[in-house]
Amino acid sequence: MEFLELIFGKIGDLTWGWSLIPILVVFGVFITITTGFVQFEFFGRMFRVLSNRNNAGDPNKISAREALLVSVGGRVGGGNIAGVAVAITLGGPGAVFWMWAIALVGMATSLVECSLAQLFKRKTGENEYRGGPARSILHGLGTEYRWLVVVYAICLIAAFGLGFNAFQGNTVAGAVKDSLGIDRLWTGIALAAVSGVIIFGGIHRIAKAADVVVPVMALGYLAMALIVIVLNIASVPGVLYDIVTNAFGLQEAVGGGMGAAIAQGLRRGLFSNEAGLGSAPNVAATAEVRHPISQGITQSFSVFIDTIIICSCTAFVILLGDVYVPGAEGIDGVALTQQSMVSHLGNWVQYFLTGAIMLFAFSSIIYNYYLGENAMTVLTKNPMAILVLRLAIIGIVFLGATAPAATSVFFFSDPLMGVLALVNLLAIMMLFPIAMRLLRDFRAQLKAGVERPVLNPDDYADLDIDREAWKMPAE
Repeated sequence: MEFLELIFGKIGDLTWGWSLIPILVVFGVFITITTGFVQFEFFGRMFRVLSNRNNAGDPNKISAREALLVSVGGRVGGGNIAGVAVAITLGGPGAVFWMWAIALVGMATSLVECSLAQLFKRKTGENEYRGGPARSILHGLGTEYRWLVVVYAICLIAAFGLGFNAFQGNTVAGAVKDSLGIDRLWTGIALAAVSGVIIFGGIHRIAKAADVVVPVMALGYLAMALIVIVLNIASVPGVLYDIVTNAFGLQEAVGGGMGAAIAQGLRRGLFSNEAGLGSAPNVAATAEVRHPISQGITQSFSVFIDTIIICSCTAFVILLGDVYVPGAEGIDGVALTQQSMVSHLGNWVQYFLTGAIMLFAFSSIIYNYYLGENAMTVLTKNPMAILVLRLAIIGIVFLGATAPAATSVFFFSDPLMGVLALVNLLAIMMLFPIAMRLLRDFRAQLKAGVERPVLNPDDYADLDIDREAWKMPAE
């Protein structure tokens, strides 16, 4: 075991330690500039996904909004509550600025990776599509890259399907025990049972659950944060000043100064919004849309919601309170967020935050499960493999909740996510000319007066796309 921990520790050092974050940042800036700042060009269009008109269609198919909410439900979780607190503790208020910066850059990366996942998706049933980086590699680059597909799929199953679900179960059970005094066993049983009901229903039940759970949890959390901001509105300009000055080393809140702010902000931002990590495209590909870029725009919006909106709310709750003391050792993580919220609104709010953590973790569990399932379908067509995976994930959620020490077994999760991200970035680089081709097509249709651009498969006859997946419904 020690030898394995050493090996995966080295993998983690080689990915998250020094190479992955600079690559993600540099490539994100490259995509932003090359696409002509596409995330800003289509920013207003992102909000269209929230309207009923743009989600009208076959109710048995996954709409763009449902795919958006599934991915938001997966992205929004511990990173938004605990991760932001850790970033501020280790990097000072300036870390928040760099979280914003990486999110704005990541919006372009997410648009490209999710558009490619849509283009190369496959129709697998009457009302179901599958896609993601694995299928983009297989059908976009060719079967000679199948070995890369296998590496990607194994890393996705191990990191998200197994490892991160154990940690989510542990987070929920710990929060419930600390605030409500309920034994971990009962939380584990309840969490495993509800997760089982949802994941055995497949992507359609996952999407319908996300359509209910995600707006409730996100809007509830945002409402509480906005109350805190309004109650302290006079202090908001000072907090913004601290964020900016600390970000550029004009004030030093923690040891390491500007370097610590940049490192923590970029790392926590990427962990939270997952732009470029190769996870969200798996969900983006399930939606019924008229053009791949449309869903790319929608998934870019998901990054904005996660970091610019929800992470910012957590940051303001912490920085507007008196619990956080810059440079001082003490509480961090979810406890810092929880105690900051309590200092603003009273002890009752800890129960609200526990509920929010439960919903965040639950939405992450079903999202992580679907990523694992989608990867498994690339590795094997045997339906028994999916059944085994479902049972394994239910067991892992229960184990993580009831035996917190068991989560140490999943030390490989972060390193394998690093490998996953590198494979995904390699694929995006190789397929980027195709993404630009899609973008030019989308812009040309808009310029010609087409309100909702449609992909014409005949224009992409040279590519291995599934024509059944691109039979667009009538208006």
